[in-house]
Amino acid sequence: MSKVEEFEELRPLLFSIAYRILGSVGEAEDAVQETWIRFDGSSTRPASTKAFLSTTVTRLSIDVLRSARVRREEYVGPWFPEPLLSDPYQDPARSAELADSVSMAALLLLERLSPLERAVFLLREVFAFDFRDIAEAVDRSEAACRQLLVRARRHMHDGRPRFTADRRDRRELATRFFDALQNGDVGGLRSLLASDVQLVGDGGGKAPNFARTIVGADNVSRLLCAAFPALTRIDVTCEPHEINGQPGAIYRDRDGRILQTVVLDVLDGRIQTIRAVLNPDKLAHLGPVADAWAVTREVQRLRRRTD
Repeated sequence: MSKVEEFEELRPLLFSIAYRILGSVGEAEDAVQETWIRFDGSSTRPASTKAFLSTTVTRLSIDVLRSARVRREEYVGPWFPEPLLSDPYQDPARSAELADSVSMAALLLLERLSPLERAVFLLREVFAFDFRDIAEAVDRSEAACRQLLVRARRHMHDGRPRFTADRRDRRELATRFFDALQNGDVGGLRSLLASDVQLVGDGGGKAPNFARTIVGADNVSRLLCAAFPALTRIDVTCEPHEINGQPGAIYRDRDGRILQTVVLDVLDGRIQTIRAVLNPDKLAHLGPVADAWAVTREVQRLRRRTD
C-alpha cells in the first residue's frame, strides 16, 4: 500500500480526532493536511502508520487549541463549535460514543478541560486507544495519562449530556418543531419545549443575535414565533439536517446561501436547548454564506409595511 493510500484510509479518523479537540472544521482540516505533509516528508516508514499519524494530528491539534483558547476568551458572546454535518469516521463498535462525543453539548463540555486532558479523554473514552499510544500522542508517561484521564472524567461526569436513544423519535420531534416554527404556532411550539428550555445563539459579533440567552418555554416560543415566520415571507427556507449528530436544520436565503444552522438538544421527549450558529466565519465551510444583516433589514421593512 502506498503512503497516499495509507493516509487516505486513516484520514476520517484523523479528522474526527482533530475536530473533537478543536471544535473547528477548518482548523481540523488544516491539522490533517499538516499531518500529511509531515508523513509524506518522512524518509522512513513508521512501525505503525496509525500510531504515527494519530500522534502527529493530536500534537498539532493540542498546539492549535492552546492558542485558540486565548482567542475564545475574547470572543463576542457565546462560543459554539463549527457545525459538522457528518462525521467521516465510523466504528460500529463505538457508534454511541462517537455520536455523543460530537454533539455540541459534549464539545462545549470538553471546553472545561485543559488541552492535554481533552486529548487524553477523547483518545481513551471515544476512540479506545491504549495508554501506550496515548502516552506517545501527548508526550507524557502512561501514569501521567491515567491521572489526566481521572481528572477529565471528574470534570465531565456531572455535565455529560444524555440524549434520547431513538433517533427516529428525535427526528419526528424536530419535524414538529420546525413546522410549528414556520407556521407561528406558539402553543404547538410550547408543547415541545422543556419548561426550562434555553435558546442561545453564536453570532460572534458578526451577525444579528439575541442580546442574551432566552430561558423558559413561554419566552422562547413567543420570541421564535415572532421572528421566524417572517423569514418564510422573504423566501428563507428551512432544510432539516442532522448537525453534530443531533436533529437540526440549515436556513438558507432565497439564493440558497446559508443564513444559520439550528441544533436541538432533546431529552425525555422535550427540547432542552436550541443553539443557533450565525457567525458567517463558522458557516463558510458549508457553502456560500448569506448576509444576515441584509436579511434582518428586509424582515424589518416587511414588518413596517404590514404594521
